[in-house]
Amino acid sequence: MPSFVESPAPTRHLTPGPVPWIAMYHSVGDCSDDPYRLTVSPDRLERQLRWLRRRGLRGVSVTELLAARARGEGRDLVALTFDDGYADFLGNALPLLTRWGCTATLFVLPGRLGGDNAWDPLGPRKPLLTADGIRRAAAAGMEIGSHGLTHVDLTQADDGLLKAETAESRAVLEELTNAPVTGFCYPYGTVDGRAVEAVREAGYTYACAIDPGELTGPHVLPRVYIGQNDTAVRLFLKYRLHRLRRRPVEGLR
Repeated sequence: MPSFVESPAPTRHLTPGPVPWIAMYHSVGDCSDDPYRLTVSPDRLERQLRWLRRRGLRGVSVTELLAARARGEGRDLVALTFDDGYADFLGNALPLLTRWGCTATLFVLPGRLGGDNAWDPLGPRKPLLTADGIRRAAAAGMEIGSHGLTHVDLTQADDGLLKAETAESRAVLEELTNAPVTGFCYPYGTVDGRAVEAVREAGYTYACAIDPGELTGPHVLPRVYIGQNDTAVRLFLKYRLHRLRRRPVEGLR
């Protein structure tokens, strides 16, 4: 299949710009049993947020970052994202984000409300946010985005499942939060042209991947993995190298 290069909506002009720095987190809690390296401790997260602020940077939601970039601003902003919607976000991440004057985007799974990370065969079962927990995060100023309904690889989904994971998940979250849901995050980071088109047709303004390869555009934004081992030195290197390793993103200033 030929590589897919996303085209913009008819009313938007392409303006390639430097790739935004979007940090990818998952769970915040106990790291003692973490085979996938998806958890950071509250202490490590606080050190990372302190590192940002001491360098004149502020963590915000993806929507806030993209809006600032569209105005030609926001060079002092980085986006913080938390995948899967773990319940530990409320007790461990939210207070630290608030303390350091940051916001974030929380990508959740409305088809697994109050469930757990059953898609991970190894490691402990981690509880996911309930509907009330998602509303509490939104009320605290966090952006709520969709991670699909149930955390499936969209590149392997048939047409019906693909539509449910993109369009239906957005509808459920908008009813749950009584607010627009404009951001999507591809489960496992896997993405192809067909998945991108489904996300666009579902009405999302942007979508986050991990390493989108040849794909480019606001619906395949690359992100930087942040883990427990990311000390100040590693963060500095990741921040500097991200723009060197990624080409400008079509559709962003």
